[in-house]
Amino acid sequence: MDIVINESLKAYIDPLTPEEHEALEASLLAEGCRDALILWGDVLVDGHNRYGICKQHGLPFQTVQNKRFKTLDDVHLWMIDQHLGRRSVSDFQRGVLALRKREILAERRARAEAERAAQAEAEEAAAASAQAAGDAGDAPPWSDDAAFKAPVLDSRQALAKAARLSNSQVGMIETIHKQAAPEVVAAVKSGAISINAAAAVATLPEEEQRAAALAGGAELKQAAKRVRESKRKPREAKPEVEIEEEAAPAKFVANADESEELQALRQRVAELTAENEALKLEVVGLRVALGRD
Repeated sequence: MDIVINESLKAYIDPLTPEEHEALEASLLAEGCRDALILWGDVLVDGHNRYGICKQHGLPFQTVQNKRFKTLDDVHLWMIDQHLGRRSVSDFQRGVLALRKREILAERRARAEAERAAQAEAEEAAAASAQAAGDAGDAPPWSDDAAFKAPVLDSRQALAKAARLSNSQVGMIETIHKQAAPEVVAAVKSGAISINAAAAVATLPEEEQRAAALAGGAELKQAAKRVRESKRKPREAKPEVEIEEEAAPAKFVANADESEELQALRQRVAELTAENEALKLEVVGLRVALGRD
């Protein structure tokens, strides 16, 4: 059977780096292709790099059909889940994959709801019978039959759990996914800048993003720094007000931005300090008087 390469599927997951491809090639030459390539009909779904290396060096390989795929969305969801579980996938890639999964599941749920609503009146009796007798437990998580049971990843916490990231990381990756220029996305994918820096740069106008990206990683980092600094509220100098207490031996100083409660506490401390000094004087006087007796 001739294996068909679907270019959109091949490009759906970020390609290996040259170093990763070289390591995979060395492993295949030393140990052979141990894992079977996954096919959907004659279309290659998983194993594009292994297939290319095996063809190049004439290495034997095996294939396995996944018969549960019905649509291209099924294939995409399967590919996403496979890569989310791999340790070699970067944090940014996992975040992007989780966002893709959310989009597919949300669209599938909306489509299933619309179809169910359209057929509800004509198939009410059949649907009730199927719901009572059927069991959706064996349906794959990407099938329309399980669309109402599958999580839609509609919260940041759910996305973070799926991608094994923190909520803040998911938020930054969402910003990059929606607003970043392609050049900035390429920079974070290559590791030239961090997710944090890329999210900051993504808030700039697209032309500024591109200009910074073309200037290199150092300029991108400086642009991110400028964005962060611009968001910080400048601290205004607060005048200090000196409040004199009649019984206090020292002046009580309060900042204008302190709360009334904190000022009251400071004043009470000053009063107690004064009382303590007065008591010390009384003790000294008593000792003198007792000495005279």
